[in-house]
Amino acid sequence: MTRSDLVARLAERFSQLTQRDAEFAVKTILDAMSDALARGHRIEIRGFGSFSINRRPPRMGRNPRSGEQVLIPEKLVPHFKPGKALREGVDKVDTSGEAAVALSAAPSDPPSN
Repeated sequence: MTRSDLVARLAERFSQLTQRDAEFAVKTILDAMSDALARGHRIEIRGFGSFSINRRPPRMGRNPRSGEQVLIPEKLVPHFKPGKALREGVDKVDTSGEAAVALSAAPSDPPSN
Protein backbone atom coordinates (compact mmCIF):
# COMPACT_ATOMS: atom_id res chain seq x y z
CA MET A 1 0.00 0.00 0.00
CA THR A 2 1.34 3.39 -0.95
CA ARG A 3 0.69 6.72 0.74
CA SER A 4 -1.84 7.68 -1.96
CA ASP A 5 -3.61 4.31 -1.50
CA LEU A 6 -3.91 5.05 2.22
CA VAL A 7 -5.31 8.53 1.53
CA ALA A 8 -7.84 7.08 -0.93
CA ARG A 9 -8.95 4.40 1.57
CA LEU A 10 -9.40 6.93 4.35
CA ALA A 11 -11.46 9.23 2.14
CA GLU A 12 -13.52 6.22 0.99
CA ARG A 13 -14.09 4.84 4.48
CA PHE A 14 -14.92 8.14 6.16
CA SER A 15 -17.39 9.96 3.94
CA GLN A 16 -17.13 13.18 5.97
CA LEU A 17 -13.45 13.48 4.89
CA THR A 18 -12.58 14.91 1.51
CA GLN A 19 -9.57 13.57 -0.39
CA ARG A 20 -7.67 16.74 0.56
CA ASP A 21 -8.55 16.35 4.28
CA ALA A 22 -7.46 12.71 4.27
CA GLU A 23 -4.20 13.66 2.56
CA PHE A 24 -3.59 16.39 5.14
CA ALA A 25 -4.30 13.95 8.01
CA VAL A 26 -1.89 11.32 6.67
CA LYS A 27 0.81 13.95 6.04
CA THR A 28 0.37 15.40 9.54
CA ILE A 29 0.65 11.99 11.23
CA LEU A 30 3.69 10.92 9.22
CA ASP A 31 5.41 14.28 9.78
CA ALA A 32 4.78 14.05 13.53
CA MET A 33 6.21 10.52 13.58
CA SER A 34 9.28 11.60 11.59
CA ASP A 35 9.88 14.57 13.90
CA ALA A 36 9.56 12.40 17.01
CA LEU A 37 12.05 9.85 15.66
CA ALA A 38 14.45 12.61 14.61
CA ARG A 39 14.40 13.87 18.23
CA GLY A 40 15.22 10.34 19.42
CA HIS A 41 11.79 9.50 20.83
CA ARG A 42 10.15 6.09 20.60
CA ILE A 43 6.70 5.73 19.04
CA GLU A 44 4.34 2.98 20.17
CA ILE A 45 0.99 2.31 18.51
CA ARG A 46 -0.82 -0.35 20.56
CA GLY A 47 -1.84 -3.36 18.49
CA PHE A 48 0.31 -2.23 15.54
CA GLY A 49 3.92 -1.90 16.65
CA SER A 50 6.67 0.43 17.75
CA PHE A 51 9.18 2.62 15.97
CA SER A 52 12.55 3.43 17.47
CA ILE A 53 16.02 4.52 16.45
CA ASN A 54 18.88 2.01 16.30
CA ARG A 55 22.54 3.01 16.30
CA ARG A 56 24.85 1.42 13.74
CA PRO A 57 28.40 1.75 15.02
CA PRO A 58 31.21 2.96 12.75
CA ARG A 59 32.96 0.20 10.83
CA MET A 60 35.54 -0.45 8.17
CA GLY A 61 34.19 -1.10 4.69
CA ARG A 62 35.83 -1.71 1.37
CA ASN A 63 35.54 0.27 -1.87
CA PRO A 64 34.43 -2.36 -4.41
CA ARG A 65 36.30 -0.69 -7.31
CA SER A 66 39.68 -0.09 -5.75
CA GLY A 67 39.59 -2.55 -2.86
CA GLU A 68 40.76 0.25 -0.57
CA GLN A 69 39.45 0.27 3.00
CA VAL A 70 37.02 3.06 3.88
CA LEU A 71 35.72 4.16 7.27
CA ILE A 72 31.92 4.06 7.33
CA PRO A 73 30.69 6.51 9.99
CA GLU A 74 28.12 5.81 12.70
CA LYS A 75 24.48 5.97 11.57
CA LEU A 76 21.15 6.26 13.33
CA VAL A 77 18.49 4.26 11.49
CA PRO A 78 14.74 3.86 12.10
CA HIS A 79 13.58 0.45 13.30
CA PHE A 80 10.05 -1.01 13.34
CA LYS A 81 8.99 -3.84 15.62
CA PRO A 82 5.49 -5.19 14.88
CA GLY A 83 3.07 -5.66 17.76
CA LYS A 84 1.50 -8.96 18.73
CA ALA A 85 -1.87 -8.21 17.07
CA LEU A 86 -0.18 -7.28 13.78
CA ARG A 87 2.05 -10.37 13.80
CA GLU A 88 -0.91 -12.64 14.52
CA GLY A 89 -3.11 -10.91 11.94
CA VAL A 90 -0.51 -11.18 9.19
CA ASP A 91 0.08 -14.81 10.10
CA LYS A 92 -3.59 -15.64 9.48
CA VAL A 93 -3.87 -15.63 5.69
CA ASP A 94 -7.22 -16.52 4.14
CA THR A 95 -7.66 -18.71 1.04
CA SER A 96 -7.62 -15.76 -1.39
CA GLY A 97 -4.03 -15.01 -0.36
CA GLU A 98 -4.84 -11.72 1.34
CA ALA A 99 -3.79 -11.15 4.92
CA ALA A 100 -6.70 -10.97 7.33
CA VAL A 101 -5.38 -8.20 9.55
CA ALA A 102 -7.95 -7.15 12.12
CA LEU A 103 -6.63 -4.61 14.58
CA SER A 104 -8.68 -4.04 17.69
CA ALA A 105 -7.74 -0.34 17.67
CA ALA A 106 -9.40 0.29 14.28
CA PRO A 107 -13.16 0.72 14.63
CA SER A 108 -15.28 -0.80 11.87
CA ASP A 109 -17.65 2.16 11.70
CA PRO A 110 -16.92 5.85 12.18
CA PRO A 111 -18.18 7.19 15.53
CA SER A 112 -21.58 8.85 15.38
CA ASN A 113 -22.01 12.29 16.91
